[in-house]
Amino acid sequence: MQGRTLAGTGMALPRVILGCGSFGGAGSTRALWGSGADQAEAYRILDQAFELGITCLDTADAYGGGRSEEFIGGWLKTKSPADRARVLIATKVGQPVGPGPRDRGLSAAHIARQIDVSLSRLGVDAVAMYLIHHPDPDTPLAETIDALDQVVRAGKAGHLGICNVTTAQLRATVELARANGCAPVEWVQNPYNLLQREDEAHLLPYAVGTRLGYTAHSPLAGGWLTGKYQSTNSYPADSRMGQRPERYEYRLTKAGLDLYPVLVAMVQWGDEHLPLDGGPPMVTRHRGCEEEVSIVMRCAAGHEPSPREVAFRPGPSAEPRPVP
Repeated sequence: MQGRTLAGTGMALPRVILGCGSFGGAGSTRALWGSGADQAEAYRILDQAFELGITCLDTADAYGGGRSEEFIGGWLKTKSPADRARVLIATKVGQPVGPGPRDRGLSAAHIARQIDVSLSRLGVDAVAMYLIHHPDPDTPLAETIDALDQVVRAGKAGHLGICNVTTAQLRATVELARANGCAPVEWVQNPYNLLQREDEAHLLPYAVGTRLGYTAHSPLAGGWLTGKYQSTNSYPADSRMGQRPERYEYRLTKAGLDLYPVLVAMVQWGDEHLPLDGGPPMVTRHRGCEEEVSIVMRCAAGHEPSPREVAFRPGPSAEPRPVP
C-alpha cells in the first residue's frame, strides 16, 4: 500500500482510509442503529483491510450509536501490540448520539464528554485525529475551537480536522484557531468523487494554499459508482440507497443517470486491467466497506489512470451544498 503525508500534520497515511460508518448502523442515522455490519463482519472487514495495508480507520461517536467505535476497539484487542501501534484512528464529534438536545453539537461540554466516551469505546489513550463532524450553527465557533484545543493539550488527540464544510466555513475555522492561539485545524474531509467534484472550484485551492490535508469521503458516491444501482426503480434493502436515499437523491438527474453505464464500464475495465501490487485484479465480492476497499484499492496500488478515465472528466461546479 502506497502512503501519503497528510500535508502539515506530518502524518504518513495509506492512500486508502477505511470508512467504518457501516459498522453497527448506517452512518449516524439513529433509526438505523443496530443495522449494517455486525461485529463478526466488521472484524472480517478490518482484518482484510489491515492485510492490504489499510491502517487508518475513520469512524465517529455517532456511527451505529457507538457500535462502530466499540467494534474497532474490540478488534484492536485481538491484535498484537506491534500491530495496534500501526493503526491510526480518526473519529468525529457533533452528530446526534441520543435523543436529547445536549446529545449533539459542538459545545465545550459535549466535546469534553464525547472524547472520553470515544476513547473508552476504542480502548485507546488518544486518537491520531479528531474531527468536527458537521459545523454547529448553535454553538459559537470560538467555544468549539477552545474545546478542541483542550482535547489536544490533554493528549487525547494528535491533530484536528473538520468535515462537510464549505470553503467559507473552513476558512473561518482555520483562521479563528490561528488567531486565538489554539491547536490548528489541519485537515478537511469532504465528499469527493466523479459525481461530486464541487471542491475543485474553491475549497481545494484554499487547502493547497494553506497546507491543509484533504481526504475524500464517499469516493464511490454511496455505491453509485460501483454499478450496484442501474436505475432509480429499486434498490437493495440493505444498500445505502435502500436505507438512506435522501443522502443521494439530489444526484439523480437524467444527465447523471446517463453516465452510469460509462462508469460501470470503467469499473469492469479496472477489474480486468488494474492488478493490485502485481497480483491478480481485485474482484468485488462483498457489500459495504469491503466492496469499497476492493474497488478503490486498484488506484491506491499506484496505477496511472487509463486514457478513457482521463477523458472522462466532467467540469467542476460551484460551491458545494451542505451535506445533510
